[in-house]
Amino acid sequence: DLSSIAAARPQRCVDRGRCSCASMATMSPRLIEHQRLVLPAPLPLDGGGALAPVEVAWESFGALNDARDNAILVCHALTGDQYVAGRHPVTGKPGWWERMVGPGKPIDTDRFHVICSNVIGSCMGSSGPESLDPASGAPWGMRFPVITIADMVRAQAALLDALGIGRLHAVVGGSMGGMQALAWAAHHPERVGRALVIAS
Repeated sequence: DLSSIAAARPQRCVDRGRCSCASMATMSPRLIEHQRLVLPAPLPLDGGGALAPVEVAWESFGALNDARDNAILVCHALTGDQYVAGRHPVTGKPGWWERMVGPGKPIDTDRFHVICSNVIGSCMGSSGPESLDPASGAPWGMRFPVITIADMVRAQAALLDALGIGRLHAVVGGSMGGMQALAWAAHHPERVGRALVIAS
């Protein structure tokens, strides 16, 4: 439902009126209200079965054009997250690829609509061990399913489906992000114009 997605707003903390950059630097990720989407269907997993419900947290930069063909997906590494550019809401520092993503930069947000989603299994807003198991009402913890690179990409594809983006201009990633870019090219070649794989 695109109307529900359009209504989503990337709020940076649960009490923005009293939040300052100094407090943001020590804020727990659990106190951040990330921009996120609940996938409309269970997510099939390589290990068998499916995960539901699944939340995917993401950030976007730059405008999506009318043809919806200028989207670039940036995939983060193991220690990264969706805050690829701009100020990070937990640390208060610049995004992890600030030098690469932005107006006039190599991944130019004046030309491209850049999306970076937090991989499932992470701790920055997407479903992971801290999420509640609907069967018990308690956090999944160590019972959270083993997640593969293909599972991460499957969740990203479902996010793009919900955002109305059928084909990417490019997918870019380094290290574990590069593994995701390779998986995109292998499993969804019809949806990827280019794949830039770095240090993978």
